[in-house]
Amino acid sequence: MTDGPPPPDGGAGPRALPPQLMHDLRTPLTQIIGYSELVAEEAEAAGHGAFAPDLRKVSAAGYRLLALLDEHFRAEPALETEPAGPTTLAAFIGANRETILAEWEAFARTCAPAGGVMDIAALRDHAGELLTAIAAELGTPRGGPERSERSKGHAPAAFGGGATAAEAHGAERAESGFTVGQMVAEYRALRASVIRLWMQSRRETTPADLEDLARFNEAVDLALAESIAQYTHDLDRSKEMFLAVLGHDLRTPLTAIAASARFVLGTQALEEPSLGLVSRIVRSSARMDHMVRDLLDFTRSRLGGGISLARADASAAAVVREVADEVRAAHPERALEVEAEGEPRGEWDAARISQALTNLVVNAVEHGSGEAPVRIGVAGDGEEVTVTIHNRGPAIPASRIDGIFNPMKGRNGGSSAADGPSGSLGLGLYIAERIVSAHGGRIDVASSDAEGTTFTVRLPRRPPAAR
Repeated sequence: MTDGPPPPDGGAGPRALPPQLMHDLRTPLTQIIGYSELVAEEAEAAGHGAFAPDLRKVSAAGYRLLALLDEHFRAEPALETEPAGPTTLAAFIGANRETILAEWEAFARTCAPAGGVMDIAALRDHAGELLTAIAAELGTPRGGPERSERSKGHAPAAFGGGATAAEAHGAERAESGFTVGQMVAEYRALRASVIRLWMQSRRETTPADLEDLARFNEAVDLALAESIAQYTHDLDRSKEMFLAVLGHDLRTPLTAIAASARFVLGTQALEEPSLGLVSRIVRSSARMDHMVRDLLDFTRSRLGGGISLARADASAAAVVREVADEVRAAHPERALEVEAEGEPRGEWDAARISQALTNLVVNAVEHGSGEAPVRIGVAGDGEEVTVTIHNRGPAIPASRIDGIFNPMKGRNGGSSAADGPSGSLGLGLYIAERIVSAHGGRIDVASSDAEGTTFTVRLPRRPPAAR
């Protein structure tokens, strides 16, 4: 008679298989489960929820296969199990470290393209340190103020003080090209491997085991939060450094283009249509220079440099008139009206205030109705000067007002690519707000279909220390 799989109930029990074969059978199943769950989550997040049920069926089938494998087969020799007395999860992790790391490595290799080209040492870069930290966390006394703090989401002592294993793992994965979804999936695989292997080694489950499981999940969650925070920080900083270098390198050829075009215009030797084309080059290069300046200010402020100011006595009315003249030259088809009461002066960086007001006026021109003028008003009292920029046109949705000065966001809260020619990066309003804030002022926004949209800039006449 040919031997077959033992029956589910009774019989000789699970059949022994070589440990490596058992591992090789389980690894692709856990990968299928992990990937199908990850793709299902990403499909739902991307609005393709119709595919999620089928993907969930794939993961459910994988779980059933794993259950059948565990029911009918076992590895021989078995994982180290508890001796006469109970074994803690921390001790189990230490005793089966290599088995856990092997499963994690197998999963990390599937995280293409990054995982496919990394060697074993890189794939296990900080996994061993993470397991050590988690085991140490599980070994700390139960209860007490530290446990209370950890339960509230604060980092435990094992992950504190300098760069932790979890933070180093997040930084390494960001540098290696892993996506944040792949890194989260790694932690999911680590969690699943430890729990499955440990439960497989237990003869019975005790209340202490459940406590260990709760603390293990808590420790993994804390480590994951640290890895994601570091990953996000490093990725954001890399993007900002890229923008800074890009903005800086763009200025050299742009300056050459603008200078050459102005020189040609200065010769007064051109006739139409050449005169109009070169004039357009001058206007376009000036607008590009303005955008590059915004880009550099954005990266400087995000990298901690802030907005630099060179304060001096200045006239708000004079700055507003210069801004209006500049915008009229770039948008000759639009009407701008300036109304100034008196000669309001203050200690400001006139170039920076001009930059901020230009961004606001251009925003009003691009988003306002072409049938109504953009009105700019200047007024002041003993403490501050106000500049209002008003336009008619579609109102800004009330739900978008609070986030209107966020970078990379459009006036209507959509993607910045659709927000007008000079707002393609969505930085104009952000830079304007940063400049005004650096002067100790603020910008208020009011918008309705009946009244139109008004940006009100409030500038203290003197810096706070001088008042």
